[in-house]
Amino acid sequence: MMDSQEKALKEGILEGTAVENAANNACAEPKEEAKAEVKPVEEANTVAEATEDAITKNEEADKSDKDLYKTKAEVLDRVKELAHGDGPLPKDEIDNLKTVFYKLHIAQKDAKYKEYIDAGGDPEHYQIIPDDDEEAFKAEMTIIKEKRAKIFAEQEAEKEGNYNKKFEIIEKIKSMVSSPEEANKSYNDFKQLQQEWKEIKAIPASKANELWRNYQLYVEQFYDLLKLNIEAREYDFKKNLEIKTHLCEAAEKLANDDDIISAFHQLQKLHQEYRETGPVSKDLREEVWNRFKAASTIINKRHQQHFEELRLKEEDNLVKKTALCEKIEAIAKEENKGASDWEKHTKEIIEIQTEWKTIGFAPQKMNIKIFDRFRATCDDFFGRKAEFFKTLKEKFSENASKKKELVEKAKALKDSVDWKNTSDELIKLQKEWKTIGMVPKKLGDQLWSEFLDACNHFFDARNSANAGLRNEEHENLEKKRNIIEELKGLAEQVGDNAQEAVQKLTEEYNSIGHVPFKEKDVIYKEYHDILDTLYNKLNIKVAKRKFNNFKNNLKNVAAKGIDALDNERGRLLRQYDSVKSEVQTYENNLGFLNSTSKKGNNLIEEMNRKVQKLKDEMELIKQKIKAIDAQNKEE
Repeated sequence: MMDSQEKALKEGILEGTAVENAANNACAEPKEEAKAEVKPVEEANTVAEATEDAITKNEEADKSDKDLYKTKAEVLDRVKELAHGDGPLPKDEIDNLKTVFYKLHIAQKDAKYKEYIDAGGDPEHYQIIPDDDEEAFKAEMTIIKEKRAKIFAEQEAEKEGNYNKKFEIIEKIKSMVSSPEEANKSYNDFKQLQQEWKEIKAIPASKANELWRNYQLYVEQFYDLLKLNIEAREYDFKKNLEIKTHLCEAAEKLANDDDIISAFHQLQKLHQEYRETGPVSKDLREEVWNRFKAASTIINKRHQQHFEELRLKEEDNLVKKTALCEKIEAIAKEENKGASDWEKHTKEIIEIQTEWKTIGFAPQKMNIKIFDRFRATCDDFFGRKAEFFKTLKEKFSENASKKKELVEKAKALKDSVDWKNTSDELIKLQKEWKTIGMVPKKLGDQLWSEFLDACNHFFDARNSANAGLRNEEHENLEKKRNIIEELKGLAEQVGDNAQEAVQKLTEEYNSIGHVPFKEKDVIYKEYHDILDTLYNKLNIKVAKRKFNNFKNNLKNVAAKGIDALDNERGRLLRQYDSVKSEVQTYENNLGFLNSTSKKGNNLIEEMNRKVQKLKDEMELIKQKIKAIDAQNKEE
């Protein structure tokens, strides 16, 4: 999914750096006018275009969120308009359209892939469907490329023709210079040739310097030989001086322009006008040129410094990207023991990827290498993650089959009246259940509910069949209610001996036998609610209190029969398995969650609290089971 994105990134970096180098070469100071070493306008225009491209490329990365195009269809419509219209084909707009299109295209592909994965799809079987918009876009871009190539060829042919025209003008002026006696008579022809020279536009950059030097040489020779009357000559020099002084002032003002690139382009136009303006008197030529050259030097240095700062920024970006590579490589090396670890590390890597996108280009020679290093680590991590969850899915399926078998066995035993053997068999099934790993939450909850219902159905029926005398249970109920009332009285006013009184009443309460089955939950809740209130006031830990109460009651339970302790132990084992299964369910769910929002964070925190509470309850149950084992050993 990253090939197109990488390609767009590579193209942007390569073009941007190449153009920047061309722009830097344009920063050289022009030589003295007398030697005609100022860069010709054709070369300056080429450099200005290159510089403009460089700025466009470097700024595109920072304005992606400001694009006018929100869909691929909008981009495609604009590309078609350019491909089939008669208007200009600006390179910066075309490059931006390409970047925006593939940005939207990649986002669309990623969204489809994510939708497929979220729906439970297998990453290895995911297939990328060819995109008609992308094929249409490529076709239109081919048309644009061909049109631009044709325009470029026509422009080059035109430049070559312009060069021949200017060369002919130089030859004509050269012939005038060779006949000094005819200079005055040829003055009007000379001015006409100058005007024709100005009207001829761009020529090949490789020939510009040599052509300009020859032109300037013979123009100055003509002026030197020209035997105009003093008034006409001085008037011409004065007029040229006024123009060049104005150009010097305009160049000096550019030093205060905050837009360095715009100032550089304006300077090229001033240079063109300066070259096309005739000479001033010999005694002022050096002075005027030095003034214009000094103003140009300031702009050129600022322009050069601008690109040096860009290079320094690219170096800084390389340092930042190298640090991110090291950081993501360290995360990728960490061990992933379960789904929660994979999701935790996935979140960290996505955060680093987001930070990576905020960093601009690195230097050209390293930009592709550093990107390949970063992408290789990401691909390796997500490839291993996909393999892990594929294996996990297979394990879930295997665990689900095992639990379904246990459910069927429990359902087959739930109506049995062979209390002892069936109890042992169900307890055996419960032990086997807890050895089986996790399954998906929805199916796991369903299977556990069916298994638990079958077990509870049998044990409830067994408990009902083994119920004791009802009168004794009602008497026990009344006794327990009286103790609860006494505890309520203690809760209203806690005295110094309250703890001893509570301990005595709890021992008395625990010594009382069973109550009617229908009342046991109500009286149990009422008793423990008042105890919770008392223990909170007395700063007694609930866990210790429950365990002490349970331990104190063991002898009473053992006195009820040889199976009483075993029954209680079986009940605790079922309770332990139930709590453990609930813990596994929560932890499994946590492995599939990620905290992409504040609400998500709150949900994870709440689930973690529940898990810890359930684990504390499991520890208390284990202590109770150990106490029963100790009591059995004592018996």
